[in-house]
Amino acid sequence: MKKFLTIICLAVIATFAFNSESSAQSYKNAIGGRFGAANGVTFKTTLGGNKMVDIIANFRSNSNYNYFRVTGLYEIYNPISNAAGLNWYYGAGGTVGSVKYKPKDQSDLYLGIDGVLGLDYKFADAPINISLDWKPTIGLVPDTDFDASGVGLSLRFTF
Repeated sequence: MKKFLTIICLAVIATFAFNSESSAQSYKNAIGGRFGAANGVTFKTTLGGNKMVDIIANFRSNSNYNYFRVTGLYEIYNPISNAAGLNWYYGAGGTVGSVKYKPKDQSDLYLGIDGVLGLDYKFADAPINISLDWKPTIGLVPDTDFDASGVGLSLRFTF
């Protein structure tokens, strides 16, 4: 897990270092919170043109388990006509994390494949971005399953 987080951090730094193209979005970077089925922190950065990367670190807890996950999503943005600052986007990525089952006191590695479909709005006169999206996941490890509950609202500070 430490190696994966190190790779993610290096990828973010490299994106900052080599990113010199303009973006189709009205912001280059954004950081904030994601709220929904799982709450966490989200960081978006542009790859140039209409492409962005969203890195989400989140947690979820219920009576059966606790988990912590890090998700990386490659997203493609498309403007909505006659709605300045509003884009719709889609993309895909992957998740790695850990899950601890409460009744069994057992921990496992979690791996999944994610999709994303959403709306993204950047306020014209404020450094604020808000997005609403659906992020379904196909779990690969420890069990194969489909989780469609990944609806989230993100509120970010842009820079």
